[in-house]
Amino acid sequence: MHKVLFIIIVFISSTAFAQHKNEKQAVQQVIRNMFTAMQTGDTTLFRSCFAPKVIFQTIVTKENQTQVKSEDFEAFLKSLTKYPKGALDERITFKGVHEDGTLASAWTPYQFYYQGKFSHEGVNSFQLVKLGDGWKIQYLIDTRRK
Repeated sequence: MHKVLFIIIVFISSTAFAQHKNEKQAVQQVIRNMFTAMQTGDTTLFRSCFAPKVIFQTIVTKENQTQVKSEDFEAFLKSLTKYPKGALDERITFKGVHEDGTLASAWTPYQFYYQGKFSHEGVNSFQLVKLGDGWKIQYLIDTRRK
């Protein structure tokens, strides 16, 4: 009886761990897709990564004053078509992905290159929600520094 109970507990634990790992990988894939879309100018793929009412913000510091600036999603989306393919290259590292049911967050330090030249770096903070068609970015805020 104890062996059977132990096997059931191990099976349930390993199944839950595998599902949690799969969810983290799915979250990471949405974020990777967003950056691939930026690099290739694929506005359809880019739009598919986001929830309908996404919030885009950037933290900027000028003259020792920190401000949070909101960016218009549609304007950003449209701007992607103005750049040659490969001109926008944001290189990220996943430093943490956390998921709980239908909410996930990811922390990704980055270096941004424009046409092969270093432009700036910072950190992206993503908040994602799991909707009917999968994980979507609901909120993106970043820092930028030279």
